[in-house]
Amino acid sequence: MNARTLPLQRLEAEALRLAHGRTPVIDGLDLALPPGRVTAIVGPNGCGKSTLLAGLARLHAPEGGAVLLDGGDIRKLPARELARRLALLPQEASAPEGLTVRDLIRFGRQPHQGWLSQWSADDQRAVEEALAAAGLEALAERPLEALSGGQRQRAWIAMTIAQQTPLLLLDEPTSALDLGHQLEVFELVRRLAAAGRTLALVLHDLASACRYADHLVAMRDGRIVAQGAPTEVVTEALVRELYDVACTLLHDPVTGTPILTDLRRLSPGR
Repeated sequence: MNARTLPLQRLEAEALRLAHGRTPVIDGLDLALPPGRVTAIVGPNGCGKSTLLAGLARLHAPEGGAVLLDGGDIRKLPARELARRLALLPQEASAPEGLTVRDLIRFGRQPHQGWLSQWSADDQRAVEEALAAAGLEALAERPLEALSGGQRQRAWIAMTIAQQTPLLLLDEPTSALDLGHQLEVFELVRRLAAAGRTLALVLHDLASACRYADHLVAMRDGRIVAQGAPTEVVTEALVRELYDVACTLLHDPVTGTPILTDLRRLSPGR
C-alpha cells in the first residue's frame, strides 16, 4: 500500500484528562484532527502540547476521557495494530552509532513483521518509497551521524513513512534546525499531506504553523483557546493571550497567511 492509497482515519480526544503524577496538565480537552490535513499545535512552553501528543499516541495514559481512533478507544487496540495505524516521532530520537539511513528506515517495518515472517518484497518497496518521499535516495547508505540536521530529521520522518500509517504525530520536528533545514522538513510534511496522510505537529514557531498548517490548535494552561484555519483564528488578541506579546498582524501577499510584526513583550496578564 503506498501513501496515496492509505485510508483516512479520524483521531479524536473526548473530555481527555492527562496528568504528570498528581499534577493535572490537561483536563476535559476535546479535539478532532481533520483527516488528510496538517494540524499544528502551538502555545507557550509548558502548556501541555507534548503531553497531548503523547496522550493521542497512547504513550501517556489518561486519567479520564478517551482517545478515539475511527470511533474506537485506542486503549482497546493491540499494540501492533495501533502501530500500523498511527506513528509518533518524539522530540528527542536517538539511534545506535553507525546506523545508516536505510537501516533506520527499515525499523519502520517492525509493526508489519510477525514472529515467523521474512523480509518481504512489500517491506523493501515500503523502504524505497520512504527514501523517495523524503528525498534521501542518494543518502541511503550514509551513516546518520554524517548527515546534516535537516537530513537526519528527514530520515527519522522517513522511518515513520515506511511504517505506512495514515496518521503521523511529530513532536517539534524542526527544533534546533536552521531555516534551510526547517524548510526541508516542512516541505516534506506538505508532500505527505498531499499524498493522503493526516499529520499533527507540535510547533513553537507560530509563523511556520500559520504558513504550513491547514488547521491550528492554540493551547494555554492545558486547554484549547482557539482552533481552526490559521487565517481565521490567528489574531492580535490570540497572540497576546498565548504569549503575552503585543503585535501587529499583517497577511502574506502571496499565501494570505498571517504575519506578525512589531512584536512587543508584555507583562503577564496585561
